[in-house]
Amino acid sequence: MMRGFSEEEHRARVDRAQAAMDRLGLSALLLTTEPDIRYFTGFITRFWESPSRPWFVVLPMVGDPIAVIPSIGAALMGRTWLRDIRTWTAPNPVDDGVSLLGKTLHEVARGGKVGIPSGPETHLRMPLADFGRLQGVGIDFGDDDGIVAHLRAVKSEAEIAKIAQSCAIAGRAFTRIGEVARAGVAMTEVFRGFQRLLLEEGADWVPYVAGGAGPLGYADVISPADEAPLSEGDVLMLDTGAVWDGYFCDFDRNFAIGEANPRAEAAWAHLVEAVEAGEAVARPGARARDVWAAMARIVGAGETAGRLGHGLGMQLTEGLSLTARDDTELEPGMVITLEPAIETAEGIFMVHEENIVIREDGPQRLSPFASGRLPLIGV
Repeated sequence: MMRGFSEEEHRARVDRAQAAMDRLGLSALLLTTEPDIRYFTGFITRFWESPSRPWFVVLPMVGDPIAVIPSIGAALMGRTWLRDIRTWTAPNPVDDGVSLLGKTLHEVARGGKVGIPSGPETHLRMPLADFGRLQGVGIDFGDDDGIVAHLRAVKSEAEIAKIAQSCAIAGRAFTRIGEVARAGVAMTEVFRGFQRLLLEEGADWVPYVAGGAGPLGYADVISPADEAPLSEGDVLMLDTGAVWDGYFCDFDRNFAIGEANPRAEAAWAHLVEAVEAGEAVARPGARARDVWAAMARIVGAGETAGRLGHGLGMQLTEGLSLTARDDTELEPGMVITLEPAIETAEGIFMVHEENIVIREDGPQRLSPFASGRLPLIGV
């Protein structure tokens, strides 16, 4: 499978953004975060892990994007389709690209409004004082009215293929879990081993692994691993956000160590049923809350069920949430997770997660859906 995207795909993204900008009267967009910049440029690097330098891309209402970036990134940005790349030597505590960015924004906006992604899940990746300096030189900033978020929510076929590839990698790693997990093995070793399996199966990196274990489930699904060993009869859950070519999968698997407790087995059956119920509702025109309701009815928690899934793509979680109050309308090309949870004892629960893409004629499975009885390890 080809890594990256064609110039035509990137230009199509820009064209759609500019059409929306024209309707809203925006003269430019200012992009400051890794996924937003990567979406329009194809610039992919782990260097974002360093907070020392800000990075900017300006998308004018007419014309190609302009990169305003630290000089250390010029060579890599030059391998993307962008040609207008403006750099400064960074970090510079006196003027860390602010003057260069201000000049660029004045040039392209010409006194018009500059939109910045400002809705849920956004942030401004630059010092507040530097943003204040830009405002102080007469640049008129405002909300982008969700332009970037909506574009990213509806994936192209090339994007969907990358998510499917990431899901296939994780699926193969999950089938090998017996190599690293069994009674007596500490959770720290299980986590390390699982990450190794993901990398061996083709993941580029593994930014997220979580899990839990206990006789009837676990108390949360975000804990780091500890030194507690697995025991016979435990339910082990592993959840991964592995990445291939910049796109995440996000699904989990549950296993019984040695033998399955009947209560855990019954909970597992309800979780599989709930995922299938959510899948059946996940069609164009349905609302996020409709998919939530279909799963919540099975797990029986009402509004206390919380979020039972979310959008997925360049980030582990992005866009809509499957909750009782999210009114987002599903569209073809949206990739979402189905993630019901069910309580098995006071303060203990089990969760199950799968990944799908919304299609005109019904959802397409991207993760290899689990079915049947709770899988056993060590038998």
